[in-house]
Amino acid sequence: MKSEGVWIQMYRKQLVQSISGPFLESIVAHMQKLDLLSREEALGVQAKVQLPEKVLAVINILASKGPQASESLQAFIEHTNAQLYQRITVQDPVVQKHIEALQTRYGGLTPERPSLSSFSNLLLVEGLSDLQQKEHDAMQIEATKGMGRHNARQLALDKLLQPLTRVSMPPRILLTVGVAGIGKSSLVRHFVQLWSKGEICQDVTFILPFSFWELNAFEKLSAERLVKQVYPHVTTLSNIFSGSTHVLFIFDGLDEFKCPLDFSDALTCTDPKKEVPVDNLITNIVRGNLLPDATIWLTSRPTVAAQIPGGLVDRMTEIPGFGFKEIEAFLCNMYQDEGVVKQIWSHLKSNKIFLVMSYVPCICWVVVSTLGFLIKTGSQDCLPRTWTELYSYFFKMIVEGDSKEPLKIEQAYGSSRKIIGSLGRLAFYGLIKRKYTFYEQDMKANGIDLPSLQGSLSSRVLVRDESAVTTVYCFLHLSIQEFLAATYYYTASRRAIFDLFTESGMSWPKIGFQNHFKNALQRSQQSEDGQLDVFVRFLSGLLSPLVVKPLSGLLPLARDEHSGFRVPAAAFLQGVLNSGCTVSLRAVNMVHCLQELQHTELTRALEEGLRNNSLAGKLTPINCSVLAYLLQVSEECADETNLSNCLNYNIVKSLLPQLLYCNNIRLENNNFKDDVMELLGSLLSAKDCHLQKISLAENAISNKGAKAISRSLMVNRSLTSLDFRSNNIGPKGAKALADALKRNQALVSLCLQNNFIEEEGAKSIAEVLVTNRKLITLNLQKNSISTEGAQRIAEALKRNQTLKELILSSNQLGDKGVAALAQALTMNHSLNSLHLQSNSISNKGVTVLTKALRLNRGLVHLNLRENSIGVEGAKDIAKALQENNTLKNLDLTANLLHDEGAKAIAGAVKVNQALTSLHLQWNFIKSKAAKALAQALLSNNTLQQLDLQENTIGDEGMIALAEALRRNTALTALFLQGVSVGKSGAIALAEALTFNKTLHTLNLRGNSIGMEGAKAMSNALKANRSLRILNLQENSLGMDGAIFIATALTGNHNLTYINLQGNRIGESGAKVISDAIKTNSPHCVVEI
Repeated sequence: MKSEGVWIQMYRKQLVQSISGPFLESIVAHMQKLDLLSREEALGVQAKVQLPEKVLAVINILASKGPQASESLQAFIEHTNAQLYQRITVQDPVVQKHIEALQTRYGGLTPERPSLSSFSNLLLVEGLSDLQQKEHDAMQIEATKGMGRHNARQLALDKLLQPLTRVSMPPRILLTVGVAGIGKSSLVRHFVQLWSKGEICQDVTFILPFSFWELNAFEKLSAERLVKQVYPHVTTLSNIFSGSTHVLFIFDGLDEFKCPLDFSDALTCTDPKKEVPVDNLITNIVRGNLLPDATIWLTSRPTVAAQIPGGLVDRMTEIPGFGFKEIEAFLCNMYQDEGVVKQIWSHLKSNKIFLVMSYVPCICWVVVSTLGFLIKTGSQDCLPRTWTELYSYFFKMIVEGDSKEPLKIEQAYGSSRKIIGSLGRLAFYGLIKRKYTFYEQDMKANGIDLPSLQGSLSSRVLVRDESAVTTVYCFLHLSIQEFLAATYYYTASRRAIFDLFTESGMSWPKIGFQNHFKNALQRSQQSEDGQLDVFVRFLSGLLSPLVVKPLSGLLPLARDEHSGFRVPAAAFLQGVLNSGCTVSLRAVNMVHCLQELQHTELTRALEEGLRNNSLAGKLTPINCSVLAYLLQVSEECADETNLSNCLNYNIVKSLLPQLLYCNNIRLENNNFKDDVMELLGSLLSAKDCHLQKISLAENAISNKGAKAISRSLMVNRSLTSLDFRSNNIGPKGAKALADALKRNQALVSLCLQNNFIEEEGAKSIAEVLVTNRKLITLNLQKNSISTEGAQRIAEALKRNQTLKELILSSNQLGDKGVAALAQALTMNHSLNSLHLQSNSISNKGVTVLTKALRLNRGLVHLNLRENSIGVEGAKDIAKALQENNTLKNLDLTANLLHDEGAKAIAGAVKVNQALTSLHLQWNFIKSKAAKALAQALLSNNTLQQLDLQENTIGDEGMIALAEALRRNTALTALFLQGVSVGKSGAIALAEALTFNKTLHTLNLRGNSIGMEGAKAMSNALKANRSLRILNLQENSLGMDGAIFIATALTGNHNLTYINLQGNRIGESGAKVISDAIKTNSPHCVVEI
């Protein structure tokens, strides 16, 4: 029976939260038909902006019109949307009580846990990488240089539970992974907050979040008892377990669960009332034996997430960490003082290990707050460069706080010493048991007084969580637990006589710190997942002399004894490095330990070798491990890793796991054969491969090696640039690569220069161009391609709309091949760079090409160097230039233009307003053509670079060009090497430079300007402010001429480079002049 007039009032809140926009429109239309809502009232509702405001407006209007309106609304909802009616009248009161409970529990981010400021997007990933399954969080971040997943797709948080396409099903099992401190629990908290406010996933009726640390309190549980224990206010469970409503169960922090999940041996359970071991309960929920209609969302650190079989996970996501922009923004939010921000940011950029690990928000907070503390307290000179130093100062910061009174600081240290010892013991034995959450009994067992936690050091490094089930404690971040564990081990091992890794103390005697240190390192080496990696780094770092100062008030670090431990420890670490043939991440971690120990000789020497490309013969097993470390942290490897001329098969095999995460790598001139390509193929086939550019130029790779790389390209999605220059892959290798590129959707640049691919190879590549839509640059230079190959490529270009650069230089295309390409250019307007150097092209071929240029609207760069283009061809080019308005760079070097052809080109330059670069060197040009070009420069305002080197324009031509330079305001670079310019030409040019304000590059090498010319140039340099680069090499300047130039450079000028070589100055004179220039112009590079 309907309630008289009070139905709206009774369910007002539920109505506002539940009615959707489209359904509200239906309600308004129906009420207008019943004359319960006027047109004006409906317009008033429509004028509201937010949906809740619109619903509330309709409800208020109907409520004011008495019982009839209320009953009409109730009847309409009940008959048109029974599910919504059920939710409003039955479910929503229960749901509302549950929402209030969630808001109480998840009301805000815990201030002690710094996290991402926004969780708007997750990364959609396809399973866990090998690195994520097998390695410590720190190694995962360092190996990938803090860049996270490569090529991962973003997924908005509000789409987390939705199908990805219209035809796919919503996911049932979701798994979100992230390293420690990335914000998994904060993400869950944020998600629950948004849902409780009605901002996301409104189709979900119930969200039931659980933490795995809560489940640790039980030995056996049923699904129903689980809900009742954690959420006792949920009294009716039928809606949750019947499948009639959409329910989301969240299980947060699988890495904190005390039981490993065994999906192969778990007992099946389908009864939600039956109590089973807690791990069995979880496996049955994931398998769908329990809660088959509910959505299940789990979060975990990656290594532990590997326990869940990939086939059971419908959707895997990953929480992205901070990029460099987010780190900088985080820094600016923490400090208002720009000076502090700049100093911290500068230190982060110069210490890549900190910048990379700041990918994790919690670590970013530790780093930034510690550096800020040191800068604000005037300790800029001792900013840390290792993790142990940083964490030592972090503890100094939390002990001292803001206090400036020596007595209070001393008291703080006194009260903290015992606490550090207790926390260290808790941390160490928790770490070796893989225990990261602690309960009250754990705290008491380690001598930690719970009532005294508040206000002590413990409260600054421990986080307390509680629920209806239990109370739990954990360290602020895993790295803090690892640091404290190392401090405990360091202190205890100096007096311990048994193995500290055996908590009961029953073991063979171990006496002396060195034995305990070796034991810790050996155990870390034996750990397959790097569980103890960061612990042994900190343990090594505690032997550094630089941590004595910050830790002196907290740990017993006797200087003499302390320094005595360091040398044997370094020797043992190096011995471990020398023992393996494969460079594992365990070995790389040993190099990290040496760095923490301040033993940097190995890394400095190898980094110098990387910088100078002098690693040949130096890559011993130790150095391979050091190189693997540098691949992660060195600035020399940041943009490009150059390992040319230093590798062989065995070294590549040992380094293979580390090369996986390089971005741009050069492996040139290593005499690689096909067996190395098999190794690199396996590298490129890995799903977590980060390689984007690889150069294999100048090796000994045949078609078999090319096939190995081709097989990997079928699955690789990261590589964008592949350089096979100067190998011997032949037509078969080219075909294999072509077949791969028909499927590959990542590669944008392919270089096959000098590989003997011939006609058959060119035909295979042409087939690719028809279908491939990713390739942008293709280099087929010097491959014995003739007319037929060119014709096939030309046919493909008619259909291809993505290729931007095509290099066909040094082949045998001839006029027919060029004619075919010209025809393609009338249809293809996407190609913007075409290189046809040295292809036996005559006037006949150029005539056809220039006709195409009049129609083509895309070509920007055209290289016709070293062909047989004569006067008639030049005239055809000139005609095309008068019509073409897209070509910017034209290279006609080493043809047969002579004066008449060059004059025709000059005539076109007068009117052309697109060309910016023109190369006419080696073309038998004399003064007449130079004068014509000078005339063109008087009217042209777009040409920026003119190259006339090795033409005999003489003084007469130079004087004409000089006159043009007085007025021309566009030309920035002029190349006049070997053009027979003497004194008079140089004087004219020098005078022009006193007026010219745009020319910044001038090359006069190989002329004869002599002392007088040099004197004129020196006067010009005193007045000219635009010239940056000046080459006066081989100009018979003599000592006097060079002194004139040097004198000019003592004054005000803007030159950054000058070359005075080959001018008969003599060694002593050269030194005097060079020193004089460098003294007065330290920023000017001098070659003399």
